[in-house]
Amino acid sequence: MTRLVGKSALITGAARGIGRAFAAAYVAQGARVAIADIDIERARITAAEMGEAAIAVEMDVTRQDSIDSAIAQTVANLGQIDILINNAAIFTAAPLVEIDRSDAARVFDINVSGTLFTMQAVARHMIEKGIRGRIINMASQAGRRGEPLVAVYCATKAAVISLTQSAGLNLIPHGINVNAIAPGVVDGEHWNGVDAFFAKHEGKELGQKKAEVGAAVPYGRMGRPEDLTGMAVFLASDEADYIVAQCYNVDGGQWMS
Repeated sequence: MTRLVGKSALITGAARGIGRAFAAAYVAQGARVAIADIDIERARITAAEMGEAAIAVEMDVTRQDSIDSAIAQTVANLGQIDILINNAAIFTAAPLVEIDRSDAARVFDINVSGTLFTMQAVARHMIEKGIRGRIINMASQAGRRGEPLVAVYCATKAAVISLTQSAGLNLIPHGINVNAIAPGVVDGEHWNGVDAFFAKHEGKELGQKKAEVGAAVPYGRMGRPEDLTGMAVFLASDEADYIVAQCYNVDGGQWMS
């Protein structure tokens, strides 16, 4: 299928995991993709594996100069940016009375400010060039509710949902659709780290929390990065033209809204 032929996408945090799966799906649909990641060596390997349709760009979403440089490199190599996926994010967990201020600030800087200011910079490019673009922000089921040990991460993902709604309303007069995807529990390197946080704070064996949450998903298993690609392709396609400021759950039935 070629639903994204002629489109160019910038995907943050795309060297591995969910971002990598998005990049592979977009290339398969005919798009050219910038694999943006703070780990430039891993990004180069990922881009090389995807062939001539992919390039690697170094990007630290906590630094405006790095955001601007990554966008400039993407435009120089791909011509323009039609699609942005704000995927870069980190996780943290701790009881409320043990939350560290610097750790919380770092998570907000990446998950919230990184999303906001990357979205802002790409939106400026789209408006300047008259591009009817697509912006997709990665939220989470954690942004739909609180969790006892995950106050900071839940708050950041709730903020992403709110930013998506406000940005969606603000940018649609320019022909730019902003929407979000809220995954549930997705297996991979990321969840290995999450599992370690719960092992520390809940006294569980490594792997125990991961097994428990996987068994609790109504679908019957944890998600895989590839489970999210259909929604990412759809929201970037012409078929989603009338969809504005929405957040879609792709979580095996974990959350209904």
